[in-house]
Amino acid sequence: MNHYPDPIVKLIHSLSKLPGIGKKTAERLALHILHAPDQDAAVLAADILDLKTSVRLCETCFALSDKEQCRICSDPARDPSIICVVENPTDMAAIEKSNSFSGTYHILGGALSPIDGVGPGDIRLMELFKRAALDQTKEIIIATKTNVEGEATASYIVDKLKEIPVTITRIASGIPMGGDLQYIDTLTMQKAMEKRYGF
Repeated sequence: MNHYPDPIVKLIHSLSKLPGIGKKTAERLALHILHAPDQDAAVLAADILDLKTSVRLCETCFALSDKEQCRICSDPARDPSIICVVENPTDMAAIEKSNSFSGTYHILGGALSPIDGVGPGDIRLMELFKRAALDQTKEIIIATKTNVEGEATASYIVDKLKEIPVTITRIASGIPMGGDLQYIDTLTMQKAMEKRYGF
């Protein structure tokens, strides 16, 4: 890298910190940005800054949003009485791509993992329990991953919601054990949502 001027070396170093971007890819991206029209580079820089200043968490479901409520929570066509619980925004996106769900979401921000020091207070479980206790809530669909942490989280949620008169279901059919929702194809996701089961 010493054959490049310092500004290019610095950009390569910054880009290589991104997930999935190695030194070679970072070098290609940096050179592409260097040779791109000034306007394109300015738009990219402005978009990154706008992302950092504008995107926040939805105050209801904790999805990424540029407003107080995300587009799903603020959509009158969505059913707020059905809440699908997922671990992260990529899981929510995977379900949305399947067009198999018309309710709302609750993003936990992770899963219980005592071995990693992640307990109930480290993810958004209390917020979920408050939403579940609202009169309008009829069903909680648990769509955590099917690995050990996801199953532990699902069991914890079921146990804590026992006293609340709400239907609790778990997505099923077609999601393999240990499977990551963001890599599940849309047809499999549709079947999993249709064939969810109760506890």
